Amino acid sequence: MNLLLSFRILLLVLWLGAACFFSFVVAPSAFSVLPSRELAGLVVNRTLMIVNYSGLIIGLTLLASSYVSRQNVDRIKLWLEQGLLLLLTAACAFGQFVIAAKLSDLRGQIGRPIDEVGTNDPLRTAFNDLHGYSVTILMTAMIAAVAAFFLLVRRARNTNNL
Repeated sequence: MNLLLSFRILLLVLWLGAACFFSFVVAPSAFSVLPSRELAGLVVNRTLMIVNYSGLIIGLTLLASSYVSRQNVDRIKLWLEQGLLLLLTAACAFGQFVIAAKLSDLRGQIGRPIDEVGTNDPLRTAFNDLHGYSVTILMTAMIAAVAAFFLLVRRARNTNNL
């Protein structure tokens, strides 16, 4: 396996590990340990920003490097890999620059902790909807990363068999 391919797999696994750690450890822990849901939300928001920006940077890096290491690669598998990396990158960008921005704007409009707003309030409903979209977008990015990981590992195994 060549060094570039190994590095690409490492970057993808690092981001995927960070995204999983955020989703399954940091976010639930913040809401169960911190004294208020407002503080937990701030921690989760900040950590998600790091996950999204790193996904954007790593996704762009992997996408660019996919054009460098194209020899002996089936064109269809390469396009699939690039499509998955583009999906990962776009999902992180959309999650950060669209959904997170709208959530921040809603928090500003609400002007008090979200838990103090009635569940049938239109701003609370919009907040809950955006939160659901945020979860879906991150899961989409994670699924794309897993699929791209398997494509890269398969290519690495095939490279070793040549």
